[in-house]
Amino acid sequence: MNQSDDQISNPAQPPQVLVAAIRKILRPIVRLLLSYQITYPYLVNLLKSLYVEVAEAEFGVDDKRQTDSRITLLTGVHRKDVKRLRSEASADINTPKNISIGAQLIAYWLGSEEFWDKDGQPMALPLRSASKPSKERTFDDLVEFVCKQDIRPRVILDEWLNLGIATQDAQGCVLLNTGAFTPDKGFDEKAFYFGKNIHDHISASAHNLLGNTPSYFDRSVYYDKLSKESIAKLAELANDSGMQALTKINKAALALQQKDQDKDDRNYRMNFGIFNYNALLPSDSAENEGGQDA
Repeated sequence: MNQSDDQISNPAQPPQVLVAAIRKILRPIVRLLLSYQITYPYLVNLLKSLYVEVAEAEFGVDDKRQTDSRITLLTGVHRKDVKRLRSEASADINTPKNISIGAQLIAYWLGSEEFWDKDGQPMALPLRSASKPSKERTFDDLVEFVCKQDIRPRVILDEWLNLGIATQDAQGCVLLNTGAFTPDKGFDEKAFYFGKNIHDHISASAHNLLGNTPSYFDRSVYYDKLSKESIAKLAELANDSGMQALTKINKAALALQQKDQDKDDRNYRMNFGIFNYNALLPSDSAENEGGQDA
């Protein structure tokens, strides 16, 4: 890690500005935890296991095997708990298959020219019909291309209609909800993307805060003292501009992924995200009136 000497000279007294930032990060997390009756003792046990897991995986010395005693020294977790936690299997959950398949289908529909209309937008896809054969692309073609016929198109469609990811027009053609990178319904889907996206955003910001290079792009635009009407206009602009950026990155990433199929170093992943948020200002707010975060 690339930390300056003054940042690490007194680990018993962490930088107060960092502590304040962590409190700010944790506040909406605690609000979410309380909403789902996840108590403080439960969170403490979860944090304890994570401290041990991260210390063991990422804070070794010269590739030497981590000992229980050293992990205790690093984390403050009792040696008896360290020994127990290191012997337990990780509780991480892999990406649910339905979410993985859904994300691939949306990415391919948005990113592949063969499924675009003349304006470069995802076209309405008819369902395949044995009685009315057609040379045009169908929803069945999309599903079979991505899933390699492991799952029936109708199963995907029914799930998407339920989650609001897609709709059907009067002719029965399937229309993609262009805001469907995260569905409006479906707790499992939203929870999965919540974990993945917040993890990656914090990882990028922490990388930059530690002084590691090259740094990740991490910027935002902030303004206060705005009316409710202006907030609505900016929210609409953020949604439109954000989807344009996401679609552009998706098209490029899909093309590059296909180009990289025969390369040996296909071991990397990327995540590009955009967010928009607004809230009432506290009455004693002294925050800046606006600008672009540099």
